[in-house]
Amino acid sequence: KEKGDVQTVAVNDIYEKYKQRAREMTGVDEKSVYHDYNELCERKDIDVVVISSPDHWHHMHAMAALKNGKDVYLEKPMTYTIEEARDVAEATRAGKRVLQVGSQYTSMDHFHKARKAIQDGLIGKVVWASGGFGRNRNKGGEWNYKIDPEANEKNLDWKAFLGPAPKRPYDPERYFRWRKYWDYSGGIATDLFYHTVSPLLLAIGPEFPVRVMSSGGIYVQKDREVPDTFFMNTDYPNWTMQLACSVGSGIGAPLVIHGSEGTIMIGQNSENLSNATIEVIPDREFAEDFKKKTGQEKLAIDVSLSPRGSHPHMDNFLDSVRSRQDPNLPAELGYKAMAAIRMGVDSYRKQDVMYFDAKRQKASTKPLAKA
Repeated sequence: KEKGDVQTVAVNDIYEKYKQRAREMTGVDEKSVYHDYNELCERKDIDVVVISSPDHWHHMHAMAALKNGKDVYLEKPMTYTIEEARDVAEATRAGKRVLQVGSQYTSMDHFHKARKAIQDGLIGKVVWASGGFGRNRNKGGEWNYKIDPEANEKNLDWKAFLGPAPKRPYDPERYFRWRKYWDYSGGIATDLFYHTVSPLLLAIGPEFPVRVMSSGGIYVQKDREVPDTFFMNTDYPNWTMQLACSVGSGIGAPLVIHGSEGTIMIGQNSENLSNATIEVIPDREFAEDFKKKTGQEKLAIDVSLSPRGSHPHMDNFLDSVRSRQDPNLPAELGYKAMAAIRMGVDSYRKQDVMYFDAKRQKASTKPLAKA
């Protein structure tokens, strides 16, 4: 918008109150406020669609937009399932569209500088990475958003909200607090861990996981189906990612990339990367080699901190729409991140280890046969 070539021309929602709020925020006329997303996507004068619906609707909304030749900004997580993510990635590629998954962390300078440090050989071979979130900011429990008392079945299309999810009677708790329920969300994995998996894959290199195992439970906030404390261990072909999170405790795990010769300290936790530098620290046995290479005993690499919050990620997307180059979190990277995320959810729910067959692009509880 600041470049003068972006205009909001239509909005869509299934709750009448939200429709009018969106109209007031954007200034579109009444005929450009839609109930059916297909009608919006079919408009020939629309180039880009921004999707910020609940997780279980991402696939349908994205596919409708791509089918109609639109570029797409798709909020994280990419989709609800691995198969849906593959569909979206294939449709993006086939239609030569630009798609950005909405995890703004991949547009933060921290991870781009970490990627360069890895490529420059400053920490040797990546062995494992760790990170996590700690949230304890709502005494009533995470994701307990306000339930609008004015909402009812006359002004809120409950059937449309359910969409591909199991049918059930109208329940405003599930509509306004959908992240607490398995039918529409993966809880911590989809809301928070996607923000760590995707930028770490950007820094280390995008690939499918080999094996994922999750654990945790509902220890504090009992009013939900999804766990309030969640751990996810993801094995890749040659390294491992270990993530931890609790929305019932306030301090998260440090965000670190561990190499065979040194370590990159990205931040104190995944929640708030406000540090203006990332640190590269050599292991003792490699300290002399590191100093010869860099001239220093350890490195503090400056990173740019945007005063515009998450806006750089949208800016990156719009720049990619203009240039037709890949954005920071394109469909293929988003798909690989989604594979790990969904396997983490399934591992917890099945109480089993999940394995991924990269050739078939399928996940199951059955280990792959060794060649």
